[in-house]
Amino acid sequence: SVGGLGLDATWDDDIHHALHALLTGESAGYYADFARDPYAATAKVLGRAYYHDGTYSSFRQRHHGAGVDRHTTPGSRFVAFLSNHDQVGNRARGDRPSATLDLRRLAIGAALALTGPATPMIFMGEEWAAGTPWQFFSDHTDPELAHALTAGRRREFAATGWDPAAVPDPQDEATYRRSQLDWAEPEAEGHRELLAWYRRLILLRRHEPALSDPRLDRVRVPYDAPAAWLVVHRDDIRVVACLASAGRRVELDVPALEVVADFPARSTRCSGHQVLMAATSVALVRVAGSA
Repeated sequence: SVGGLGLDATWDDDIHHALHALLTGESAGYYADFARDPYAATAKVLGRAYYHDGTYSSFRQRHHGAGVDRHTTPGSRFVAFLSNHDQVGNRARGDRPSATLDLRRLAIGAALALTGPATPMIFMGEEWAAGTPWQFFSDHTDPELAHALTAGRRREFAATGWDPAAVPDPQDEATYRRSQLDWAEPEAEGHRELLAWYRRLILLRRHEPALSDPRLDRVRVPYDAPAAWLVVHRDDIRVVACLASAGRRVELDVPALEVVADFPARSTRCSGHQVLMAATSVALVRVAGSA
């Protein structure tokens, strides 16, 4: 009622929804609007914070949201994430994106979330593609409340097509035990490579001013949906994401000077204005000048 007076920052579910739809292709529920054109949705949220800024929300069946003045409101006021306790815990089985996405897509998501103008948040275990789920669990001592919670969750997910018997009982201690991280995973093959990528991105965000610049009005995100690529402009850095099943030549607005970091490692080449991307890959490229 007072325009967020005293509010330092806010969860930005729209960034999550856009990136989730882009990476997974999910289109049910509140992902529907984002999945219609996930490249356009991702481009919008990275530069304007919200997708629904007065637009029609098919999930809510009404117009929703308000725009952000991108010239006066810094992106640091918005928290960007690929996962959090709500978005994972409120899925029927508590499955993380790592349950269905390969390392390359997880690396693309990490790059888009950690190098944007918003304040990035990493959900526990995300940085090494944790194989454990994060299932909704509880420890209510009131038997009626406990029963109502279990029955209510199974009824809720049954309405969206889930087998009620497959929905974990939040009161079962095994549900809690399954949700604990496996601390041997970070050193295991695959997990180790993604963890190194997260560390590299965090280090670059700390030392490359372009990647921590919160100014939304300086962000541009050209994309080619049929060719399955997008480029995030971050001053003298371009974050190039290729989600195609084959390599792509991505044309930049200015000459590319060097590959700063890429995943998979050493899979990207610069050639004049072009960046030669491997299938399902991501690269941070330094360019001549800024735009």
